[in-house]
Amino acid sequence: MEKFAILVIGRGKLATELLSGLQSPAISGVTPWDRRDTVQDGRCIVVHAGSGRELGDAVAFCSDTGSMLFDLSTGGSPLPADPDFPLIICPNVNMLMLSFMAMIKQASGNFRGHDIRITESHQSSKSTKPGTAVHLAQSLGVPEAEIHSERNPKAQNEVLGIPHDYLDRHAYHEIVISDPEVQIRLQTRVLGKAAYASGLARLIEMALNKKPDPGCHDVVDLIVSDVQSQSRLPHEEKTPTHP
Repeated sequence: MEKFAILVIGRGKLATELLSGLQSPAISGVTPWDRRDTVQDGRCIVVHAGSGRELGDAVAFCSDTGSMLFDLSTGGSPLPADPDFPLIICPNVNMLMLSFMAMIKQASGNFRGHDIRITESHQSSKSTKPGTAVHLAQSLGVPEAEIHSERNPKAQNEVLGIPHDYLDRHAYHEIVISDPEVQIRLQTRVLGKAAYASGLARLIEMALNKKPDPGCHDVVDLIVSDVQSQSRLPHEEKTPTHP
């Protein structure tokens, strides 16, 4: 398998986790963005998990080298509308959450015309846009302005049921779909550290297998495409055998 060097942009918790935990047979090494000059091989994948200050440089780098860019930021940083390199937009990189988001996107047409409310909660220090909630809202046709964001620790604990030990690091999403007689409630909770590094490693492998064309790509569509391709495999190829 061809190996790629990974350049990680960012200095927060997510970037730190990726620098220490991102591993895959397709990855030759993981290097901070400010040490990119030490990477000799031109085959790189850039992961943007920062505030957006270095995004312009990352876009220019990927344009010059043809590198793939995974954008993990949700702070509303401007991205090129028609990049000349593959740009994978990732509002989330946890595989279970992405599977949930793919399910919602695929089923969204069944709920048009119903009352839909979306609530999200993260630690009070989170100031960036709630990317997962925004993606869910877009899939369901809910205006972004109608997403309810909860940052009050008292309400998070007493109303949403977030345990005290996880108020400083959690991710909660709830979708309520209603008509006058029926209510459907879908809820996700991430308490503490989630499997972001292993999820991103899997996404990198998916993208390398798919070889996306230059342009913007929704990571949820990548998940859907992978599931569909797996479902087309012969049964004996996708089911492990045991002696």
